[in-house]
Amino acid sequence: MVKKVLKFGGTSVGTIKRIQHVAALIKKELSLDNKIIVIVSAMAGKTNELIKLSSEISDKFSKRELDVLLTSGEQVSCALLSGALINLKVKAKSWLNWQIPILTSGEHSNARIINMHVEKINEFLNDGGVAVIPGFQGISKQGDITTIGRGGSDATAVATAKIFNADTCEIYTDVDGVFSTDPNKIPVAKKIDKISYDEMLELSSLGAKVMQSSAVQTAMIYDIPLEVKSTFTERKGTKIFNQENIDYSKSVTGVAYSKDDAKITITGVEDKPGVAANLFEPLNKAQINVDMVIQNISSDQKTTDITFTVKRDDILKTKMILKENTKINYKKIIQNDKVAKISIVGAGMVSTPGVTYRMFRALSDEKINILAISTSEIKLSVLIEEDNTLKAIKKLHTTFDLD
Repeated sequence: MVKKVLKFGGTSVGTIKRIQHVAALIKKELSLDNKIIVIVSAMAGKTNELIKLSSEISDKFSKRELDVLLTSGEQVSCALLSGALINLKVKAKSWLNWQIPILTSGEHSNARIINMHVEKINEFLNDGGVAVIPGFQGISKQGDITTIGRGGSDATAVATAKIFNADTCEIYTDVDGVFSTDPNKIPVAKKIDKISYDEMLELSSLGAKVMQSSAVQTAMIYDIPLEVKSTFTERKGTKIFNQENIDYSKSVTGVAYSKDDAKITITGVEDKPGVAANLFEPLNKAQINVDMVIQNISSDQKTTDITFTVKRDDILKTKMILKENTKINYKKIIQNDKVAKISIVGAGMVSTPGVTYRMFRALSDEKINILAISTSEIKLSVLIEEDNTLKAIKKLHTTFDLD
């Protein structure tokens, strides 16, 4: 008997017909003598609809009340799926975050799961039942409903697999698995059969939308086997394993892109020790994530230009903090929010010479200018003008034999 956590995303439960299809799939898994815990997202588009409603009330809508509002989406999915299972003569029950409870810590809209009560659900599983749990949410020690960030249902699934000692965690979505790049943009993208946690973590953090990066990180820490597969086909998905499964023979596994970034350049900054720390400290305190950083060498040893990237949503907040920062002197702030981050990821990059050159040459051949660069052992990212995104992805995909 295998204990499985099955997570179904918003598109998988987007309509009543799809919910009924998911219920039939779960019934089939149960018939194989498996113990099943199901994690569901809100129906596709529902979370955005609820956010829109809150913004019509106020552009400074209470974070506490927003969490209460947004978690209602998963409650609907839980009830509908449980009802569909019961209709198929399957013993099923929905459990809301406070009924389990799913305990969280941290602030509203950005909490993290720290524990769950397992006894009641395990009893239900042992009695042949299917437990349906809402993703994306929990309850704080103060009794407040909390959410764990967009895409948080993946994190709920992995945390559930860990806490309930599940044998496997399967992420069901509307694609057949993890692809070498976005198959909607590049039709020749290939499905990856196996990928390491490290590579998947890089791809998800760099813009690949298949899995939430924090969920991959949790799975990697606790060595929880993951599989990403389609709700709508019976094809094999992508298995995500530990370091031992890395394929070092291939230099690049995938190409990811993100259009969520903005570039900020501060010109004429005084060139002396501590300036960078004074510049980025208040951004850190405001929880603004700074990614790529470039500091030009000053020819006069007096002033320099510092360029860095932040998320587009944070650009106004970042500029306000910079203008209020009395610890730094500069000439002006230049912003560019029409940029894209293009990344190649692969475990084999460590042992394959010439990868950096091939990437830069490929972009040069397409007359694409590089605005910033960042690297790790298995990743190389560049910032380019947003208009060149598709052209860059196509060229890199071909250059590294991923078509």
